[in-house]
Amino acid sequence: MSDLIQYGFLIIVGILAGAINTLAGGGSLLTLPILIFIGLPPNVANATNRIGIVFQAFVGTAGYRSKGVSNFPFNLYLGISALIGSLIGAQIAVDISGAIFNKVLAIIMLIVVAIIVFKPKTKSLNLPERMTGKYLFYAIVGFFFIGIYGGFINAGIGFVIILFLNNLNRLSLIKTNATKVSIVFIYTAGALALFAYNGTVDWVMGLVLGLGTSLGAWWSSRWSVDKGEGVIKIAMIIMVSLMSVKLWFF
Repeated sequence: MSDLIQYGFLIIVGILAGAINTLAGGGSLLTLPILIFIGLPPNVANATNRIGIVFQAFVGTAGYRSKGVSNFPFNLYLGISALIGSLIGAQIAVDISGAIFNKVLAIIMLIVVAIIVFKPKTKSLNLPERMTGKYLFYAIVGFFFIGIYGGFINAGIGFVIILFLNNLNRLSLIKTNATKVSIVFIYTAGALALFAYNGTVDWVMGLVLGLGTSLGAWWSSRWSVDKGEGVIKIAMIIMVSLMSVKLWFF
């Protein structure tokens, strides 16, 4: 496969993943295997994938803010907590051997797909938000551990974040997604810096992927606000259905 074909393929996949991650989650279940398929070692693919995530999260955050949707400083508190956890997770990914990482990646991908298929429904009730006091504390603690996983692999983490914010903090699905992308940007930027320091990032492939994820994230973040929560529910149903097919037939 020539470089131009690879780059074009990555951009297309990136657009899909950027839209999927911004609306729901699970985009890394698409991009990680693709990066490995085009020849990157799994540990390098895992690190390189973070460029696309950083780009899409930054653009997605800007897209939601352009529509007036933001949860500052709540998202900052959770982002800092997740950042600390992500540095631990990324360091674990750097330190373990390639053979062990490959086995762990294979197991986690199967577990994440199963969680996506059988996950509980998100709530859309118009209940008071809970972003202060003990609920803020619970969220800060929870996102530290979410950050560890995010720093290690990150695949499928969007669904975990959505369930957490929607059920514990009672954020609407639109606010949940806006908060999610800003938190993901903060902790993934830290994880990417650590991976880069250890020389495990393919910058060319990552930047090409990032171009695609940025386009997908900008379009989907603004479109979802215009269309309301219904489109987010549809996106989540589609992703769960696709992952169900992947689980049963591939």
